[in-house]
Amino acid sequence: MAGGLLALLDDVASIAKVAAASIDDVAAGAAKASAKAAGAVIDDAAVTPKYLHGFEAKRELPIIWKIAKGSIKNKLLILLPVALLLANFAPWLISPLLMIGGAYLCFEGAEKVLHAFLPHDEHNGGEQEEVDDPAHLEEKKAAGAIKTDFILSAEIMTIILSGIPQSNFWMEAATLAVAGIGITVAVYGSVALIVKMDDVGLAMYAEGRLSLTRTLGRWLVRGMPYFMKLLTIVGTAAMLWVGGSIVIHGMEELGFGWLGHHIHDIAYAAGHMVPAAYEGFVEWTTKAALDGVFGLVLGAALIPVATKVIAPIWGAVSGKKAAH
Repeated sequence: MAGGLLALLDDVASIAKVAAASIDDVAAGAAKASAKAAGAVIDDAAVTPKYLHGFEAKRELPIIWKIAKGSIKNKLLILLPVALLLANFAPWLISPLLMIGGAYLCFEGAEKVLHAFLPHDEHNGGEQEEVDDPAHLEEKKAAGAIKTDFILSAEIMTIILSGIPQSNFWMEAATLAVAGIGITVAVYGSVALIVKMDDVGLAMYAEGRLSLTRTLGRWLVRGMPYFMKLLTIVGTAAMLWVGGSIVIHGMEELGFGWLGHHIHDIAYAAGHMVPAAYEGFVEWTTKAALDGVFGLVLGAALIPVATKVIAPIWGAVSGKKAAH
């Protein structure tokens, strides 16, 4: 009897070890796969704060929470099942879908660059009429942010899926879920910190007992607008880099690898022009820069296609006026 009990305990211990190893594998896979989605993640964090503009400070965190819940639903209830179906029944579709998503990132990035050099008023009174009904405006803004999040989340989840090693269905599902939730927490936690940082700085400046505290508070208040601009620039650069690299990699998989090979050769040559200690950094930076330049050129080429062809067709189908 004692031997049987020991054998049972040994089996339980073995199962626990396997379970623990599986959890480690899920966490490691989620972390590695999430890193590939960096560009879309940074853009997600950079885009969201604009939806909070014009609201009272006390409503900022509730709105962020509302958007975050919508993001979780997007990822777990819609995108995760679709991604798993693709992975298990139509894996050949993943690369083309990634390329479409990458092209979309390039388009968005190029459009932001265009607007930076040719700014125009994007709000011609469309939201001013709603200001008398803050609750309705809040719902409208949150819904718009969740729609934008859906597009970015679709790209993020597809990138994550492409980075998950071949495994069984449940391991892929768990890895996608962990990565999706982790990214959502990271993005909207960061957004919450960003949008409240000026309030923290103001409180430090107004109520701080020490001169250093008040000085730090003043720096926070004055520095946040510049930080937001920097975040937008970084997000745009990341979109162009990631979008361009996704499209180039997809072209290689489809047999059109000449551009990727040329970029690799140029980056390799640049890396070998500097001391060995800096070789890897220079090679990576050169490749990322060239991928980003390609992304900018592709995105610029897609702007007239999107605004003059796709937007009017979508407007006719959906019954809504094109945004551009």
